Amino acid sequence: MGKESLPRRLDENEAMAKSRLLRISPQKLNLVARTIRGKPASKAIDDLAFSRKRIAIDVRKCLMSAVANAENNHELDVDSLVVKEAYVGKRLVMRRGRPRARGRFGPIRKPVSQLTIIVREQLELN
Repeated sequence: MGKESLPRRLDENEAMAKSRLLRISPQKLNLVARTIRGKPASKAIDDLAFSRKRIAIDVRKCLMSAVANAENNHELDVDSLVVKEAYVGKRLVMRRGRPRARGRFGPIRKPVSQLTIIVREQLELN
């Protein structure tokens, strides 16, 4: 007597993972996400492991979570996974401030982002 489950939004050969509340601006996060789009998952994990960007650690965790979801939840072959999509969304912006000269207020904005990674199983790799 429960509610019917929603239909799956992805294809049968795809898996997804999301990271929310990443403390970085979407513009900076997109620089790292752009480096892994279209690459095989194993190559993308290696690239993120040797990246000098701070946020690459969190992007790597999200990618490994998407690979684990593909393996454990959808029975996909890990060796043939490719990063189909890696896109960045804007979340809240924390507004802080700093006192300035002559009684004024200097605003400081601390943006928060979210990352979505979709991996797809391909039969033949290029």
